[in-house]
Amino acid sequence: MGVFVFLPLVLPVTALPIARLAEQHLHPRVSTRLLTLLAAVLGLCSTLCLGLLMVVGTAQLPGNPLPDGWSDPEVRAAVPYAEIAGAAAIPLLAAALTACGATLRRHRRIRARAHRALDVLPAGADPAVLPDDEPYAYAVPGTPARPGRIAVSRGMLHSLDEDERRALLAHERAHLRCRHHRYLLAVRLAGCVNPLLLPLRSAVAFATERWADEEAARTVGDRRLTARAVGRAALIARPGPAPELAHFAAPEPGPVPRRVAALLGPVPPARHWPPALTPAGLAALVAAAGTAASALSALNAAVALFLVLKAATPL
Repeated sequence: MGVFVFLPLVLPVTALPIARLAEQHLHPRVSTRLLTLLAAVLGLCSTLCLGLLMVVGTAQLPGNPLPDGWSDPEVRAAVPYAEIAGAAAIPLLAAALTACGATLRRHRRIRARAHRALDVLPAGADPAVLPDDEPYAYAVPGTPARPGRIAVSRGMLHSLDEDERRALLAHERAHLRCRHHRYLLAVRLAGCVNPLLLPLRSAVAFATERWADEEAARTVGDRRLTARAVGRAALIARPGPAPELAHFAAPEPGPVPRRVAALLGPVPPARHWPPALTPAGLAALVAAAGTAASALSALNAAVALFLVLKAATPL
């Protein structure tokens, strides 16, 4: 395997430049899909290589259930610094899988709790208006047994005029229709596996909000109106009862002004790749090359270890 087994653990740094530049140079729909794909592939490659290192480390533990031949010097020689890397991979992979499991459980728990809160309201209500004077609005993803719903507080509806309410509902419907919760969950899981992917999580979270903003502006036919609705909602909004769900305008000072400024500008270009001879184009190329190298390195390491372990396994 050589050093190839370590490359997928560090190659996620190649995706960081495009995570910063995609916002200015790509349509948010394209940014969301591209960054999520990068995060998912890089996260899977990191997990695979940690698993390969864990096999080598576990084989060195006394009393392990693996074949005795897997602890032979020939197997350890396939991995640089096998004693240190193998031993370190065991708690690292355990921590990553534990974090992924906790993230999945929290996602399901929050979604189920949100649906239970909406069950007391009429099933056909669209949106589901909660009798709460605190202003908030968010999209509740669907389940196999329950469709997705929009939850909005009475306080939020009273704080916006009729046109702004149309923009709000169009924004939340876009979250449900485009299944933004899946992109957000994928990048959260990738960040659990490799901390170098955490910047992609915040970038995708912003891109999904921008995507929903653009869909809302297209639906209501007025970008300035959508910008006004986003800005006004951010000024009055309070954290809702389901903080991990997609909110219309969470009370955070950073992303909202950028969303408003983008809505006051022209429609983002619909191209799927930034121009080659630009910083964004070069960053996208670096990210694509890094992701491809990570996948090839993980595959090479997996095949090499398989062949070495097969040769070391007694018949």
